[in-house]
Amino acid sequence: MAGHGAKVAITARRRDRLEALVGEIASKGGQAFAARHDVTDVKGIGPMLDGVEAELGPVDILINNAGLNIQKPLLDFDLADYDTILDTNLKAAFFMAQAVAARLIARKAQGRIINIGSLVATRAIRQLGLYGASKAGLVQLSKVMALEWARHGINVNAVLPGYLVTEMNADYFASDKGKKFVEGFPRRRVGRPENLDGLMLLLASDAADFMTGSAITIDDGQGFTIY
Repeated sequence: MAGHGAKVAITARRRDRLEALVGEIASKGGQAFAARHDVTDVKGIGPMLDGVEAELGPVDILINNAGLNIQKPLLDFDLADYDTILDTNLKAAFFMAQAVAARLIARKAQGRIINIGSLVATRAIRQLGLYGASKAGLVQLSKVMALEWARHGINVNAVLPGYLVTEMNADYFASDKGKKFVEGFPRRRVGRPENLDGLMLLLASDAADFMTGSAITIDDGQGFTIY
């Protein structure tokens, strides 16, 4: 986004990681601002957005990307596990979108909201029950957001990635078990975050003006073989 002219606010809990990313973006000629925030802190969303807008101006594009997973059989989940997954993956995304949409509507501005779901939102996969439920819920919320906010010029879409190598799963995909799992994919490969760039840029741009309420799978065909 920064490489295509957007002023980018990045939010997360670890300020050192945020500052490193701001520096990386700046080194490439982009503009970014680090706003430390825990997405499960709903009351902190407003003050965080105030700080972002004071630094960069009004927010026009929101990407809800925060997420986590706890992998275990359904019978083994407890209340704390449930709250951890749903609070981060669904509740936080809803209230972030609500806050940004309210600001867009108040200033009568068009905007884009992109919610990052998962291939698992549409597939029943063992030990990913609560994660899948949270992402399926986010897809449904995205559709209702798109419906309710369409007349305000706010486009809302969901992106459903397949398996990508990230900090959370890199060790698994480097293991023998992970490599065997990847061998079952149609192209025998796992994706990387940059494989989402083209779709994300499209959804954030004027080229997607006629596109809202969509849930787009981008998985390299992995979903054909996962069960």
